[in-house]
Formats: sequence, C-alpha cells, structure tokens
Amino acid sequence: MDYRDIITIEPGKRGGKPCIRGMRITVYDILEYLASGMTISDILEDFPHLTQADILASLSYAAEREKQTRVGLAA
Repeated sequence: MDYRDIITIEPGKRGGKPCIRGMRITVYDILEYLASGMTISDILEDFPHLTQADILASLSYAAEREKQTRVGLAA
C-alpha cells in the first residue's frame, strides 16, 4: 500500500493539510486520535467512512515526513 494513493493535499481544503482521500479528516487528526489512546478499531467505529488502510496510510505518511526531517546540530 502506497500512502500516496490515499493521502491528498488540496490548497483549498483544511488549509492545504494532508487529508484522507479528499475528505476533511487530516493525517494530523488521525495521529492525534491514536496519540490520545484511541485504537484503530475505536477510530473506525467513530468514523465508519474511514478504513484501516486510511489509518495505516496516515502512519506511513507521518513516518516518511519524519524521515525527511533534518535537525541542525548546535556548535
């Protein structure tokens, strides 16, 4: 599964933040739900229009962004 098939970025939607399949649910929303202790099952129950693949794509997208983050070392 390639997250690029699921995660969309549209300038006029949610301020250009990465969203799930063009919906108004952002990757950040999904990560925040997971970080607050919700399980994948909890999220799918609360948002039946989402799929497990959507949640996994959000995690893949976040992992890719983290991998690209560069931190400058203090001298």
